Amino acid sequence: MAKFSRQKATKIVLSFVFVTLFILLVNLTTYAKVITIEYWHVNSNNFGGPAVKEIVDKFNQTHRNIKVIAVYQPNMYLGLMQNLQSAISAGNPPDVAQIGYQFLLYATDNLPHYPIYKAIASDRDGKKFISHFEPNILKLGEVNGKLEGMPYALSDPVLYYNKDMLREVGIKQPPHTWAQLLNDARLIKEKTGNYGLYIQEPADNWAQQAILESNGAKMLTKEGNSWKATFNSPQAVEAYTMYANMVKNGLALHAPWDQGMQAFVAGKVAMAITTIARANYVEHNAKFSVGTAMFPTFGGKKLRVPAGGNALFIFSKNPEKQKAAWEFIKFLESPEALTIWVKGTGYLPPRKDILNDPRYLKPFMESNPLMEAAVKEFPYIVPWVSFPGNNGLQCEQVLLDAREAILSGKETPKKALDYAVDKINRLIK
Repeated sequence: MAKFSRQKATKIVLSFVFVTLFILLVNLTTYAKVITIEYWHVNSNNFGGPAVKEIVDKFNQTHRNIKVIAVYQPNMYLGLMQNLQSAISAGNPPDVAQIGYQFLLYATDNLPHYPIYKAIASDRDGKKFISHFEPNILKLGEVNGKLEGMPYALSDPVLYYNKDMLREVGIKQPPHTWAQLLNDARLIKEKTGNYGLYIQEPADNWAQQAILESNGAKMLTKEGNSWKATFNSPQAVEAYTMYANMVKNGLALHAPWDQGMQAFVAGKVAMAITTIARANYVEHNAKFSVGTAMFPTFGGKKLRVPAGGNALFIFSKNPEKQKAAWEFIKFLESPEALTIWVKGTGYLPPRKDILNDPRYLKPFMESNPLMEAAVKEFPYIVPWVSFPGNNGLQCEQVLLDAREAILSGKETPKKALDYAVDKINRLIK
């Protein structure tokens, strides 16, 4: 009996040792298979950077086989694209990157990537995942009917205003038209000495496109089977002239994006036109009561505001990293992560099923009236212009050079726009 008990005990001990060694081996194997991927984003500390860190940290805590390293890229989407080209040329691209919608065609045609539609096809839950997104939202990442990038950040430009300053000078309501805004800016300058307006000036022409197209201009026009830049039309010149005159007369501030927004939250500028994605920054840094209104119109002309934001692209070459990158993208687009993202940036979510869900964004939307103006603009959203051909980056730089020449007073709007149109048309041919 004692002998039997000893044998049984020995077996139990050996079984315990075997199980322990097996678990240890599995853990060591798992640890050895940790896949590290790099995520490039444009979110600075005052533009959603803390939200990116929180999301990445949560992913890393819940996915022990994958480690994500987030890398901030300055100078917005143009800066990211320039660095991305260099990284690809060096054979060391990031695994996931935010690609601004204005570079969708360029990235698809010129940068080696793993398309999202292929990632979906290889995922048994891919169809279920993609079913949470509306067709019109998915089109933001499509080229020729195929989903190349996964739509992520979604925004439109709104008018932020300092309620206290407007009330101080006797303005009861924010302006709804450019004529009203011009009059309000003059009154603010006369009574307070502050600027009336700041319009965002990052390394893109997103807000400027909204001004020109809302006055009836078109950035690009299709002629037969080819595209032609047409943003030097009389309507475009008229809109840019109004804008330049406001700067020239001290009614509007001409400054880099961060500097301009710092001036607004410091109370040195009464109104600011920028992305709704800056709502969190504005609300937490302004020392006054803030309101938002829809982008101003040119009288009876139809409002046209471009969809801002980015799509997520996979640039991994290794199949294992491609799979890890896709898992990370699905996490970024999950209700939990999008709730952090929207609260931390002010971007609108690309999937609507979480807007009215009390577990996610419903309480936030109800308690954040600044978001209302952005939602009201959705019927007026148009695509952010994406230049065809291999010279998309150069085309965007030409627009930036034109903006600087106009707002600095070096060139008249007509001369600068004529030159830019001619140069871009030669580039896209």
